[in-house]
Amino acid sequence: MSTTPNPPEAQSYTYETSPTPRWIIAVFVVLFLLVGFLLYSGHSARTRLESDLIAANKRADLLTAQMDQTNGRLADLKGQLDVTSQKLGLTQEELARARGLAQSIRKDQKESDEKLLVQIGQVKQESEARIGQVSTELGGAKTDIKATREDLEATKSKLERTIGDLGLQSGLVARNREDLEELKRRGERNYFEFDLRKSKTPSRVGPVQLTLQKTDAKKYRYTMTVYADDKAIEKKDKTVNEPVQFFVQGARIPFEVVVFKVEKDRATGYLATPKQ
Repeated sequence: MSTTPNPPEAQSYTYETSPTPRWIIAVFVVLFLLVGFLLYSGHSARTRLESDLIAANKRADLLTAQMDQTNGRLADLKGQLDVTSQKLGLTQEELARARGLAQSIRKDQKESDEKLLVQIGQVKQESEARIGQVSTELGGAKTDIKATREDLEATKSKLERTIGDLGLQSGLVARNREDLEELKRRGERNYFEFDLRKSKTPSRVGPVQLTLQKTDAKKYRYTMTVYADDKAIEKKDKTVNEPVQFFVQGARIPFEVVVFKVEKDRATGYLATPKQ
């Protein structure tokens, strides 16, 4: 019942290299657009706050100048009052009352000036606080984007494409169950996990059957037989994380067996089959 596969005939198939998944490119594009938008928003907010601060400083300078002019006018008024009082022959009581009125006006003006200076200081503090808050938020957004980008790069580096035992470009290869879950989430292929024990009886794994014949835990090698399309294909002395490829009838893309853990008389891994 078992027949030996014809390697030259199997290797005569030609297959196109699987391109990098489009969603990774889309994620990087979205990230770059998001970074640009955050930088532009932060710069616009900072420019607007700086403009408000400059305007507040200008108003403070204008009010200070007006205060000086008022004080000058009060001094002129006092001088004119003294001269007028001499010309009119006002009494000492009337002069004292006039001087008291002038002092009261100066006191009110001083209190008003102090309140205005306090308000100007508050405006400056609020503007500086808002600028600092925008800078902090922008820095936090940069940190989050950097962390996301590093996570994507780490995932991309872990899931690599390699050449299978038939000399053909393989799909992404998982080196552990965590990587396998990521492959399942991407959904590029169908994935069937297995935990085989050394046996003479084949075990059903997805659309095929597998038999584990021998393992070498020290050298991370194993020998396995694949049963598909009424054929038995022996895969001898294969290594851990090596895509073991074979074809089934009607499939343009090879099936792949990847073992990522070898123990005594035991092999753990998965079978990857094309979606179609």
